[in-house]
Amino acid sequence: MKGKTKLILGLAVLAVPVAVGWQIVACELANLELKEDLGDIAAQNAARIGLTSPNSDEDLRSAVVRKAKEEGIRLEPKQVTIQHTGTAEVYGVNLAVDYRVPVRLPGYSFILHFSPSAQGRPIVPMGK
Repeated sequence: MKGKTKLILGLAVLAVPVAVGWQIVACELANLELKEDLGDIAAQNAARIGLTSPNSDEDLRSAVVRKAKEEGIRLEPKQVTIQHTGTAEVYGVNLAVDYRVPVRLPGYSFILHFSPSAQGRPIVPMGK
């Protein structure tokens, strides 16, 4: 009987760090995926090669919120910062997001803070 009790207690003690680690790793991985997505959105590849005009701020915010949702991150458009760079001839966009994720454990909770960002390369319109 003592052996079973020790085994159950040992597994319970081991389960807590695994549960904490799992939640933290899942949040970190989602953040990394979002950072990659921000880079893709900031690049505006279709505009770079002349297929479309650059996206509006609203389009960019919507794309970021949509990608975040795909990664399991809940964002509001106001959490997305857009900064335009360059001139009318050569321009780019930088994107940044600021969000927090609560980690809840039995008897203890804490907040993880993330601020991924991406800098788009300058776009030179076709014919320039």
